[in-house]
Amino acid sequence: KGYTEFKSSAYTYSVNEPPADYRVSPADKSNMSKYVFGGFKRCLYPVQKFDSEAERVLAVILDRDAEKWFKPAKGQFLIFYKQGAATLEYQPDFVAETKEAVYMLEPKASNQMEDEIVLAKKEAALKWCKNASDYAGANGGKVWRYVLIPHTAIAVNITVKGLAGQYEC
Repeated sequence: KGYTEFKSSAYTYSVNEPPADYRVSPADKSNMSKYVFGGFKRCLYPVQKFDSEAERVLAVILDRDAEKWFKPAKGQFLIFYKQGAATLEYQPDFVAETKEAVYMLEPKASNQMEDEIVLAKKEAALKWCKNASDYAGANGGKVWRYVLIPHTAIAVNITVKGLAGQYEC
């Protein structure tokens, strides 16, 4: 088949409180996951939640620069990494398609960039992207690239291409 259908993504929020505009930073950034954001033009889902302000800003960049993007639901990519004796599933934060490539993007706190779990997830994602790129190349698709981005590098005046050029693994 060569692809996986999108997994459904469900969020709970009050109908009396519509989704927040993703382009506007909320006053209280200390608990970003309480907000549901909407108003996207290129996101494959109508609403999204973000774990951090950096993720929200990255969504602004992706909605401006990418052809399409989304935050994968659990089980969407079936990427697994080792943590000790355990094998765990890794879910990348964002996937975005541009004219040139499909990017798996992982914003991370700058002080976690060398964390052993972050590095294990990165290795698993790189292997997955290589396999996906090999398949896509043989079938007329785009190359897959993994981008691990320190949160301090994410700003609205940056482009997807700029982030990928600097932080692609």
